[in-house]
Amino acid sequence: MLALRRTVHSCNKGRIINGVNSIRFNSTTAGASSNGRLRTAVSVAVLVTSGTLVGFYYIDSRSALHRYAVMPLIRAAMEPEMGHKFAVKVLATGLAPRDLKGDNESIAVELWGHKISNPVGLAAGFDKDGEAIEALFNLGFGWVEIGSVTPKPQEGNSKPRFFHLPEYNAIINRYGFPSQGHAVVLSRIRTYLASNSPETRSQKILALNLGKNKSSPPDSTSDFITGVEKFGPLVDVLVINVSSPNTPGLRGMQGRGALEELLDEVIKARDALPARKLSEWKWEKAKVVVKIAPDLTEEEVDGIAEAVKTSAVDGVIVSNTTVQRPADVISVHSTETGGLSGPPLKPLSLTALRHLRSRLPENVPIIGCGGISNGDDALEYASNGATLVQLYTSFGYGGVGTPRRIKDEITSSIQAKATTWSSLTSSAISNLAWKKPTPESAETLLKKQSDELKSVLDQAGKQIALGEELFVLAQKSVGDPQHVVSVHPERPSADVTPPSQHNLGHEGEKSLEDLIREVEGVLGIHDAPKTP
Repeated sequence: MLALRRTVHSCNKGRIINGVNSIRFNSTTAGASSNGRLRTAVSVAVLVTSGTLVGFYYIDSRSALHRYAVMPLIRAAMEPEMGHKFAVKVLATGLAPRDLKGDNESIAVELWGHKISNPVGLAAGFDKDGEAIEALFNLGFGWVEIGSVTPKPQEGNSKPRFFHLPEYNAIINRYGFPSQGHAVVLSRIRTYLASNSPETRSQKILALNLGKNKSSPPDSTSDFITGVEKFGPLVDVLVINVSSPNTPGLRGMQGRGALEELLDEVIKARDALPARKLSEWKWEKAKVVVKIAPDLTEEEVDGIAEAVKTSAVDGVIVSNTTVQRPADVISVHSTETGGLSGPPLKPLSLTALRHLRSRLPENVPIIGCGGISNGDDALEYASNGATLVQLYTSFGYGGVGTPRRIKDEITSSIQAKATTWSSLTSSAISNLAWKKPTPESAETLLKKQSDELKSVLDQAGKQIALGEELFVLAQKSVGDPQHVVSVHPERPSADVTPPSQHNLGHEGEKSLEDLIREVEGVLGIHDAPKTP
């Protein structure tokens, strides 16, 4: 009996111990599970937060990541042309960064009577086929220019044809208008217009740069006319590119005669297009501008100015790339054939801009392009008469944040001076632009004629006085001082010197030849002869 009680007690004790252990085990398991779920939740939260922050950092074009990490990595990992194409493709995906900051009112610009949100544009050559129009506007450009676009597709020049000069943040290219042709680009522009209402496009300029096929005759204008007819109804601005150095014979069209003929035909083709609704477009007809080279002489720039005024073209872009190689640009690729762009181009473009501005009236805007890398560069163009500016090479080196950085620098500078971009440019253009001579008033004209007549009479009086002196001299020269008389009784006769003191000949008289020579001496024709 005692043994049975002990057995039962032991069993009960074991159950109790096992129960306690079971409770302890279950409690520990529950705690571990709870801790695991907590760690998982924290990890997910960290990943989501980090991803969100990285996403915002990426999507904001101002992030230093793009300028100091992404762009150097692309340049190091890819050939220049491949890097260029990669950048365009990334932008075209719709996953590109954006300018999340609005433009300050102080940098707004008026162009042909229409307000544009900012003066920083993208030059042709980056998006050659219109693949990333919307993405480029989303980066904050006020003007996006696609092309050059040729009527028929063409490959352009042979590779390699695109070179970095990193020591100077410069580029040399000899692309030669590689283009997918009119049909492809037309389709892309229509897609952009269909997805962007007139309101969203109201303060942005879409420009298209027209080029010529390499197979077209050098002096033919048909490629440009075809481009005007096809793209004129769909863009804000048409750019006539006669200044690329990479298409044989193209720059020859910058001569005054050839350019006048081309621009006259272009304007006629533009004017023949149907008028557009102003409720949907900025202007009834697309504006036409011509893009010129920086390598022109002053006389050639004068000829372009006359062609622009004669043809009534709406504006000029100064300038394209240069074929010159400044002496201080020494690089592995500096001797490559093609157009040089970047900071070394800036002095040449500014020189061309200043001269052209002095030859064109205020109502013809000039768009400055060439070596603009920061806000100060843009303001220098503005102070020399540019209405707005365009970037190309600095965008390639600096990446997607470049337009916002330059806009911020412009804003900071002009606000420090308590002015605006429009005020600065208007003042510069007013001071530097060519002005048509104003007709003279009747009073001014009469005074001018009176002064001219007085001058003529004064000269006549001097001639009469000289004639009297010569008459006296002639009388003295023939040795008859007693008959020397003054033409004017009120004027005393000239002092009469005895013949012996006038270098007379052996018989007291001079020969006719001697007299003529002495008269010539008095008139300053040559020194009078010395008679022995």
